[in-house]
Order: sequence, then structure tokens, then C-alpha cells
Amino acid sequence: MNILNEGLKEAFGFKLGTFTLENLVSAVITFFICYIAIKVIMKFIKPLITKLPIDATLHKFSLSVIKVLLYFLAVIIVAQSFGINATSLIALFSVAGLAVSLAIQGSLSNIASGIVMLLTKPFLAGDYIEAGGIGGTVKEIGFIHTKIITVDNKVIYIPNSEISSGKITNYSAEALRRVDLNFEASYESETETVKRAILNAVNDCGIFLNEPEVFVSVSQYKDSSIQYVVRAWIKNSDYWTGYYMLIENVKKEFDANDIVMTYNHLNVHMIKD
Repeated sequence: MNILNEGLKEAFGFKLGTFTLENLVSAVITFFICYIAIKVIMKFIKPLITKLPIDATLHKFSLSVIKVLLYFLAVIIVAQSFGINATSLIALFSVAGLAVSLAIQGSLSNIASGIVMLLTKPFLAGDYIEAGGIGGTVKEIGFIHTKIITVDNKVIYIPNSEISSGKITNYSAEALRRVDLNFEASYESETETVKRAILNAVNDCGIFLNEPEVFVSVSQYKDSSIQYVVRAWIKNSDYWTGYYMLIENVKKEFDANDIVMTYNHLNVHMIKD
């Protein structure tokens, strides 16, 4: 033990202390008291943490951090029972902590990003988002990864650092969304007839809102057709239903009004001498 003490003193500047039966009994009693105190403290702190307006995942993380800090303090107190210098012991733990943090700096970056996302809440579980080049519904926000379910039911885990460092598009954040679609009709079709047909197609869906008002207008004169734009507001939950329903209804209205939906083609005019 003396040899080990001397080695530690030379390497880190402190000794393990004096190990006697009296010190051992004192340390056991001290640890038992600290253990009971930690239990009591956590019992009072847990309700306070769970009432904070933060994500449930962050509640668990905060409680874990507090518990670790309390047990670290308990180790320091017990160590002093053996005559170990607390300052030197903290310095030793600091060196060890630095070495570990350098080894897992990638994971620490993900944890930090996860905490930031849980605090700022750019999205919640159940939201449909695009982040890190992936689109899907958020299943779970963890401290290392965010779990996303794609539309074809694939489970993808995206590192939190990739999400927080890039652009996040949240399609579920607002109650309403706007469906924007473009349609093309021939130059032979009357503009007002086409616009009225598109507006009828919107109304026939039965799920688009009257306020804000539906917008239909000419958006571009192209080589072989006139392009029309329609913008209609809908509840977020009905977005894709309305999107595809409107596309089908426009074709029905165009057919009913003899409106030609053009495609890329070339007209050749023959001129006789």
C-alpha cells in the first residue's frame, strides 16, 4: 500500500490516505448517511423537475445528472474519511473526465444537440419533418439519435448533430397548410373557363377552406400552353388527401368543359408557294 501511495503521490500529487479499521467503519457509515440523504433529496427534487415545461426525455436526463453529481459528492466525502485530499481527487477525476470526453466527443456532440433540440423544440414526436436529408414522422427524440419513420415505413436513426447543424422543415407545426399546384391548358381554351373549372374542382373536393380565399390565376405563358396556378388552404391532417383529390378533380372538370391539357409538342406549319 505504501508503494502504491508513493507512486500516486509522484504521478498525481496525492496519496490514497490511511486505511485502518476505524477509517473503514467511518467511511461505511458516512456512505450510508450520504446514500440516505441522496434518496431523500431525489424524492423532493423529482416532482419539481417533472413540473418543468420541458420534454419528458429531458426530465429523465436532468434527474440522472443530479443523481450522478450527488453520488460524486458522496464519493468525495467518503474519500476524506480515509484522509484523501479532496482537491487532488477532484483534479484526478478532471483529468480522467477530459480523457473520456476526448474519446467520445462525437457522442457528446450528439448529446448536446439533443438537449438543445429538446429545449428549443423545433419539432415534437409525431411531427412530419425534413432534416438531415431525410423526410418522415418523428417517432422519438433521443440524446444520441432522432428516430424517424419514413412514408414507406422504414425506421431511420439520424444523429442529432446532423439535424441541429442543418435546415429543419416542420410540416406539422401549423394547423393549416396551403396546397400549391400548377396546371397547363392549351391557348385555344378560354382563360376564364379554365380558371372557373379549376375553382369548381377545388369546391368539389369539399375539404378546402373558404378562408383564406382560394387563389387561381395565370402564372406563365409557355411555348405550347398557358400555365395556371391554384393555391388553396386546408387542414394539415387533410393535406395529402386534398392534394391528390384536387389533381383528379381538375382532370374531370377539364374533360367536362372540353379543356385540353397540353403536353410538350411541336406544331409544323406548311406554306405553299
